[in-house]
Amino acid sequence: MEYVYLFPAVLIALTFHEYAHAYVAYKLGDPTAKMMGRLTLNPLKHIDLLGLIAFILFKFGWAKPVPVNPSNFKNPVRDSALVAIAGPVMNIIIAFISYAILKFFPVGVTIGEFLKWNVWINLILAVFNLIPLPPLDGWRVASIFFPRLMFDRRLETYGFIALLLLVFLGGNLLGTYLFHAVNIILRIFDLVI
Repeated sequence: MEYVYLFPAVLIALTFHEYAHAYVAYKLGDPTAKMMGRLTLNPLKHIDLLGLIAFILFKFGWAKPVPVNPSNFKNPVRDSALVAIAGPVMNIIIAFISYAILKFFPVGVTIGEFLKWNVWINLILAVFNLIPLPPLDGWRVASIFFPRLMFDRRLETYGFIALLLLVFLGGNLLGTYLFHAVNIILRIFDLVI
């Protein structure tokens, strides 16, 4: 039954996350994503079939990364970090809007359940992607302090292996981080609202 709420929440979270990357890259001078049809809110353009199957089976999946060509940016290091942070920021905005609707508007049980899932999925996607391991967005953001490491392809490979180990073997550590990070953001939402 939870998939009735979970699946659309995941589609929204992934689609808007990837769209935000594409939009900010385009605004900063890189038309690559737009030329490849990724500057869109059509989920079919962003969904990776294997990532979707993994999500259904393991509740852990991924979307197609938005193609970005940093050589099109005026300041490749800074602008790459801005493109990277755009995805998690978009997820936090969606979570905040869903949270505010839950707080201020009487919604039915079905819409209420969907909005709760929308809050959690978007916040989990945001804080997970902010982990400073390649290929996650947090790596690109942290790399602003280590510009020579940003485009090192070897780190991308090793980082992906480390990420898989964290997800599949570091469940308690990862779960604790996600739980506390999401709850901190929810407290901030309460303060703002």
